[in-house]
Amino acid sequence: MSQHAQLYTEMITTKAILHGDKNRLLDYHEAEHPLVLQLGGSDPDEMAQCTKIAQDWGYDEVNINAGCPSDRVQSGSFGACLMNTPQVVAQCVDAMKQASDLSVTLKSRIGVDDMESYEELVDFVTTVNKAGCDTFIIHARKAWLKGLSPKENRTVPPLNYDWVYQIKQDFPELTIGINGGINHLEDALSHLEKVDSAMLGRVVYHQPYLLCDVDAKIYQQNTSNLSREQVLLNFIEYIKVQSDQGVPIRSMTRHILGLYHGQPNAKKFKQLLSGKVVELKHLYEWLDFKNSEQERENDR
Repeated sequence: MSQHAQLYTEMITTKAILHGDKNRLLDYHEAEHPLVLQLGGSDPDEMAQCTKIAQDWGYDEVNINAGCPSDRVQSGSFGACLMNTPQVVAQCVDAMKQASDLSVTLKSRIGVDDMESYEELVDFVTTVNKAGCDTFIIHARKAWLKGLSPKENRTVPPLNYDWVYQIKQDFPELTIGINGGINHLEDALSHLEKVDSAMLGRVVYHQPYLLCDVDAKIYQQNTSNLSREQVLLNFIEYIKVQSDQGVPIRSMTRHILGLYHGQPNAKKFKQLLSGKVVELKHLYEWLDFKNSEQERENDR
């Protein structure tokens, strides 16, 4: 749906990559470029090894996650708690830069727990930047490592976009992205007047079709706008290839449950893909239904 939007993987821990099934964790489709591997870790040597693996695997960039507040992440000493140890992050950046030619970026919050001042955010950015990181994607909320669930940490701490804007003003040479509470492309365009990039998370997952407007609205590329049905047809071809390689169909169709968000019969589409057994024939049945619907509309 978009040729230009930069896609991030889910956060993958260094230990999972080093000791797990690399093909399952790291393989991707060529259409996913430009693609960023988002790493969770705090050991410089492990982060360096994974960065080299990412380069060998063909990723375009590596990102350090210093924004996830879950208990599991904290117990591993990475994610948002890394904001308390900027020197550790700096050591990781330095090791990663030495291990590969990939750009190393950082995703963070504006602070954690008792970090109350803008100056503390400046100190964090300054320390990490000196190690060689020149791109920061900042979720414009604090993270509370105790007392709030990961879900609550996405909504309860108030948004403070002004701090992210100020970081860009104070560090004009850096590439600054903004994240958090961006639910429309119009919102992203507004942010892009003050920062370099805007990150959309769950809104893209729940309303994937908005990606069809990204190239035209954000990148001023006059690409033809695909219908939802054409998107689905293209995705069916992808499913066929992946299914032949042993990937369960449901593990792919669950990612398109929101394709018809806000459209008539969206609930029917979700129900079709939420049954005990999901097969390609269900997608073709839906397309037949949409074709019949269009024919009835034309007859009117």
